[in-house]
Amino acid sequence: MQTEVLAAFQNRPHQVDDVDGFVRMDVVQPAEDAAEFWLITYWDDEASYRKWHRSHAYSESHAGIPKGLKLVKGRTQIRYFTHVCS
Repeated sequence: MQTEVLAAFQNRPHQVDDVDGFVRMDVVQPAEDAAEFWLITYWDDEASYRKWHRSHAYSESHAGIPKGLKLVKGRTQIRYFTHVCS
């Protein structure tokens, strides 16, 4: 479903863009596995992310996920990083 997932990200409704604390989102694919997508979001702080993740807006923002897409159990993970420098 790479084509459908790619199109869904490219045509996403940008609902998260105006959420308090949201900075930006990058969607990348490892060069060795085009079927894998990594979603990297940047937030002012973890509390802002957690508030959005529990919100109705989070659920709405995922309405465009292609039908039939199955996430690989155990491969989906949320990791938190502390920004050091740019």
